[in-house]
Amino acid sequence: MCENDGMKETIRVAVTGAAGNIGYALLWRIASGDCFGSNQPVTLQLLEIPSGMQRLDGVIMELKDSAFPLIHGIVGTDDPSIAFKDADAIFLVGSRPRTKDMDRADLVAANGPIFVGQGQAIDAVASQNVKVITVGNPCNTNALIACANAPSIPSKQFTAMTRLDQNRAVGQMAERAGVSASKIQDVFIWGNHANTMYPDPRFASVDGKEATHVFSEDWLQGDFLGTVATRGKAIIEARGASSAASAASAAVDHMRDWWQGSNGRIVSMALPSEGWYGVPEGLVFSFPCRCENGEVIVVDNLDIDAFAQSKIDENITALLEEREAVSELLGH
Repeated sequence: MCENDGMKETIRVAVTGAAGNIGYALLWRIASGDCFGSNQPVTLQLLEIPSGMQRLDGVIMELKDSAFPLIHGIVGTDDPSIAFKDADAIFLVGSRPRTKDMDRADLVAANGPIFVGQGQAIDAVASQNVKVITVGNPCNTNALIACANAPSIPSKQFTAMTRLDQNRAVGQMAERAGVSASKIQDVFIWGNHANTMYPDPRFASVDGKEATHVFSEDWLQGDFLGTVATRGKAIIEARGASSAASAASAAVDHMRDWWQGSNGRIVSMALPSEGWYGVPEGLVFSFPCRCENGEVIVVDNLDIDAFAQSKIDENITALLEEREAVSELLGH
């Protein structure tokens, strides 16, 4: 590669469920440079289940037809050990979707074994510095399973996506205040990517003003919280399909900030707890974070009021129940 063209060394980016709706929306954002930077070439390593391979072939044809200058290679496979080989970043998107008659426990049970195999493959063949984001639901517990099955990879390199919930919170605040989303800063998510999650407004600002002074407590603890927590269901009812483009966009935001830094902003990322805020060690829990130099740093000195504590406790309970339901998949 020419040294004077400003390009960096090519990185390997793996995406599972690559022919699905989220994968389809995600790949073009990665290929265009939105995630890793406009001067960062990538080789895409795309994983599908055997029945999805024909569809994946079509996606790869389209990617080639888009003639992205940053794409330096595309691999399509149904073998995780090929998809994750030397991967620098992995988007674990593929999972069984929740159907109408499934409750969350069914979803946990159906998806757990997928993430055992993927964790083992990551452990065996990925870069030791790999950054993993789990998008497929239930993402906190799927990340926990993958992490537990990749003992040679530091646990802090496994994360789950709550950025979609944060982005939904930003969108609600921006709409209510009549400002653009760029004017909303530092609202973040505690806990599980589920309707127990808590979008915490107490440290947020709206065009430089404290969010708690701009909005009433009734709204923040009522309609705001309820809308953010149930937005996914509302989209399914309106669109007839689950949110895909917004999920892909949030995955890009999450990985971009992790890779390039969050510039001092607080962002939401779920990662294995080290005991922060009383969350049991190892539980994959969304915390307020900042990203610097490729590292995720949990902001661990924020004041917790009684309402926030009650929401944190509620999420701990829910995630402990999920962990118990998959205990035999955790390898210890």
